[in-house]
Amino acid sequence: MNKNKILYVSSEIVPYLAGSTMAERCRTLAQAMQEYGGEIRTFMPRWGVINERRNQLHEVIRLSGMNLIIEGNDHQLIIKVASIPSARVQVYFIDNDDYFHRKATLVDADGNFFADNDQRAIFFARGVLETVKKLQWAPEVVHSHGWFAAVVPVFLKRAFADDPVFRSSKIVVSLYNDPFPFVFEDPAYENLQKLVIDYADGVVVEEPLDDPTWIDYARKAGKPLLENAEDMNAYRAFYDEIL
Repeated sequence: MNKNKILYVSSEIVPYLAGSTMAERCRTLAQAMQEYGGEIRTFMPRWGVINERRNQLHEVIRLSGMNLIIEGNDHQLIIKVASIPSARVQVYFIDNDDYFHRKATLVDADGNFFADNDQRAIFFARGVLETVKKLQWAPEVVHSHGWFAAVVPVFLKRAFADDPVFRSSKIVVSLYNDPFPFVFEDPAYENLQKLVIDYADGVVVEEPLDDPTWIDYARKAGKPLLENAEDMNAYRAFYDEIL
């Protein structure tokens, strides 16, 4: 891998959200691929629990201002950016007053999933892809992490399939132990996972899964598979394999 353009999409990245395998892996992976010579763009939601002043987030005016229609309602897309200290990795944040300004991520103070998490995931995915289009930056690899970012591959294969920015992009999906208890418009978690694996050019298992169904499904589908890799060189070789 040399100078490949890689788009990372995740709901969690250290230091903005910490404490999960996903947050740690996205942070390490983005930095490693950049140090290997890749051209990286990284996106996550601007959750209300993120302290903007402490993390030095600032709005990118030229990328903000677009309205996205979700469930028949207009929602303004706001783009913010920050740099991870000492890593030289820049992170873009998808923000919106309706979806991301509550002082929580996916669950309320009682541990209940927010009823609009499906809309929030859709807004996030569309926001990422519309922003990348505005940047006029064509990624060779789009690597989505976890279910909240799983809508990205669905949009890439459907709404953005003929877009010249993404036409040649290869899709990698990373699987984690992060099921959700609510239903999207039609598919539940199981169907969303199957759909995303079907659309993927490569599948990464980031931690031992409580349910090995998705590993078996990926194998039966003949997808290139990377399991529980700790060496960042393994990701580098995996990207080369699918390109």
